[in-house]
Amino acid sequence: MHFVARPAPARRTNWRHAVTQPPAISANRTDVIAQAHARSREVGLRTGETPDFQPLAPLALRELIERNQSLYAHALPVMETLHAQIVDTQSMVLLTDRHGVILHSLGDNDFIEKARRVALCPGVSWAESDRGTNAIGTALVDGQPTIVHGGEHFLRANHILTCSCTPIVDPFGQAIGTLDVSGDTRGAHKHTLALVRMSAQMIENHLFANQFADAVRVRFHAHAEFIGTLYEGLAAFTPDGTLLSANRSALFQLGQPLATLQRQPFAALFGVPFPVLLQHAAQTPGACLTLTLPSGVRVIARGEFAASRATAAAPRVVSPQAAVRPAGSAAQGSPGGPAVTLASLDTGDARMADVLRRVEKVRGRDIPVLVLGRTGTGKEWLARAIHQDSPRADGPFVAVNCASLPDTLIEAELFGYEDGAFTGARKRGNTGKIVQADGGTLFLDEIGDMPLAQQVRLMRVLQERTVVPLGGTRAVPVDLRIVCATHRNLREMIAAGTFREDLYYRINGLAVTLPALRERTDLPVLVTRILENQCTHPHAPERVSADVLDCFARCRWPGNLRQLANVLRTASIMAEGEHEIGLEHLPEDFFEDCEPAASPAAAVAPAAAAVAVAVNGNETPAPGRLQDWQAALIEATLTRLGGNVSAAARELGLARNTVYRHLRRRTTH
Repeated sequence: MHFVARPAPARRTNWRHAVTQPPAISANRTDVIAQAHARSREVGLRTGETPDFQPLAPLALRELIERNQSLYAHALPVMETLHAQIVDTQSMVLLTDRHGVILHSLGDNDFIEKARRVALCPGVSWAESDRGTNAIGTALVDGQPTIVHGGEHFLRANHILTCSCTPIVDPFGQAIGTLDVSGDTRGAHKHTLALVRMSAQMIENHLFANQFADAVRVRFHAHAEFIGTLYEGLAAFTPDGTLLSANRSALFQLGQPLATLQRQPFAALFGVPFPVLLQHAAQTPGACLTLTLPSGVRVIARGEFAASRATAAAPRVVSPQAAVRPAGSAAQGSPGGPAVTLASLDTGDARMADVLRRVEKVRGRDIPVLVLGRTGTGKEWLARAIHQDSPRADGPFVAVNCASLPDTLIEAELFGYEDGAFTGARKRGNTGKIVQADGGTLFLDEIGDMPLAQQVRLMRVLQERTVVPLGGTRAVPVDLRIVCATHRNLREMIAAGTFREDLYYRINGLAVTLPALRERTDLPVLVTRILENQCTHPHAPERVSADVLDCFARCRWPGNLRQLANVLRTASIMAEGEHEIGLEHLPEDFFEDCEPAASPAAAVAPAAAAVAVAVNGNETPAPGRLQDWQAALIEATLTRLGGNVSAAARELGLARNTVYRHLRRRTTH
């Protein structure tokens, strides 16, 4: 992520009477332009080439806009404001995607025709490899705000232009597009780039606020008057105080890269424990407090979080770069990891691969997907992958668990409400989750638990693509994709009259069923993925022992992948500082879900197996009496270890509760 100095609050420039002059040429800018010209020559461009006049076909352009829907939606109002600042200056405002393809333009009518003569229009790529040195392409290569004036353009046809461009980054610092003002060289103004940079920062702040609408947010600045303005620092945290991300201003003030900040506790960043901020925000909403940055600078800050954060019903904050973890693991992403995709979920199981192939067929199509499967099999992760691999990947992913929402709140949470719609409603109302998902994907988990009244309203939303908030009269249009999931048998519920048949066929465009963990053949790969992506604390073990993997193969896994992830996270902490996880590191109650080994020797540690023939006066229990084998081995091991239950359980690979049960049975016989 690149940092920019915070300019003073901008005054509206009277562009009609501004003195036109080319931008000043600094030594650094001279180097930037020279390097850009060298790159242009390296890709085989020639200065006399005629610009390509073949933009994307209308359908292809619409699909490209769809893939960049979040950027497009948040940029349009800012572009209109910026255009009002430069109207009648023989110029235009342009928005591009991360590859430099123009998505949208606003300009003076008398300049648009001139712009078209040099292919400056939607659907055309202005990457350096296509157009040579130009503000859009060069800004994307350098990752910095860029001015290219007149003859600095590589192609001679573009010498009529003066262009000021700055990259737009997402809430995690990745370039997702650019904002550019291009115009006639005679209308060049030295303040244009400052306006473009400020406008881009507005777009980034809007994207940040949308991405972390349900996170705990901290707004801060050294001067109180800048709180709530374009120049404030914005930082988002999980409910336990883990930093999710920070905007440009926050990174500038904190003085460290995002990856470094994410490894530090809240107290190290702001000088007070995280609960202090939460308590202050809850008791005095909107009030500011003084915090101290690592540099010692004191800042004025305001903490805030959505009202729904106080309940378990709050949807999870989704990071586009959430770490790849096996489907079914906890749904909280690690901002530093790769995004979950359909390919990343293919870990070698044939049934899972078949599910992924079927889902791949409808990628980018307006076909609703219904994900079926037992609890913990990874329904939400498949939904995330469907979103990530769709044209809506740049839009929001909003997950709502219908089972966790009380009947009295689900309507308000889903559809939103106006000010005063009901007792306890917060002022200014609340945007529902359906509207929050506009331009992206709405994941309705446990749809089978949705009350009938809300099923009717949801059906209407899916039919009309509009939603009316509680207490409101105006229908709000929404453009979203629906992915639903449930562990229930919806056909049986339809027969029982507890689920609407019309809604079932509306959400069931493609139904896929995820296999239970005990039915999958990729267990070793899943174990490795979880260790790599979820067990990343200092001195975490690198692998599990062969005995543990054998034990895992005999587990019934009633909690499926969620249970596997929890077992490994706990065991990795127990085995901290060791190279591998052993049987002794597994949670005690885990063994209750495991089938006995095929033979006594396979079920116990080697040391216990060695004494098996010595029990009961060297008399081996009858074959098939596995309980007798286990009882004899427990007894022998307890005797040898002086009655130490914990040591015996570790050596035998059993839960302590199993050993205690043996002792209780012994005393009753």
